[in-house]
Amino acid sequence: MSDDTRERILAAAGPIFATKGIESATIREICQSAGVNVAAVNYHFGDKEHLYLETVRLAHRSRTEHAPPEALVTASTAEERLAAFIRMSLQRMLTTAEHDWQTGLLLREMMHPTQACRTVVEEFIRPNHDMLLSIGSELVPPGIPEHRLEQIAFSIIGQCMLYRVAREFVGILIPREQREKKFQIDQLAEHITAFSISALAEMHCVSPTIEKELS
Repeated sequence: MSDDTRERILAAAGPIFATKGIESATIREICQSAGVNVAAVNYHFGDKEHLYLETVRLAHRSRTEHAPPEALVTASTAEERLAAFIRMSLQRMLTTAEHDWQTGLLLREMMHPTQACRTVVEEFIRPNHDMLLSIGSELVPPGIPEHRLEQIAFSIIGQCMLYRVAREFVGILIPREQREKKFQIDQLAEHITAFSISALAEMHCVSPTIEKELS
């Protein structure tokens, strides 16, 4: 069996896993969609769990290739690196319909983790998380506790994720004309960056008493 068969199975499995999850999706429907024999899954992947893991890996690789971290390398200041990181994250999350299953599958895995979760966290998510922690460490007061840096990182990512997870609600709340003019990736990246940097700057003004309570 050729590599083309393997790619066809992955291409068919992605949208099905994104819609149904690993529990409800069946090998039979994936193979029917791919136009291959059921035995092809065992040959190329061993079982449904390994097929699911490879599909999640494919989704992560595709999102990374869609928005590589090149701007982070060329940025000269921590503020510029944060801006590049936020824009990269939004580009990966706010996808076109063609790639929507990839983001949908990754969000499903985050909200309903499977056995694949630990593997993809170590291979794909932790490196990005560590990158954000490194950027954040340059923008906060010296000696800030590690857990505070983690909270800051999650706050920044949370702002980005809102526009994907609550996309339908945003569409109801904000008129289409305004969304098209003011809620595109560039505008959102600029807003989230400015908002986050302002919040981080305020941390330098927090009194010792409040900082002690937060710690």
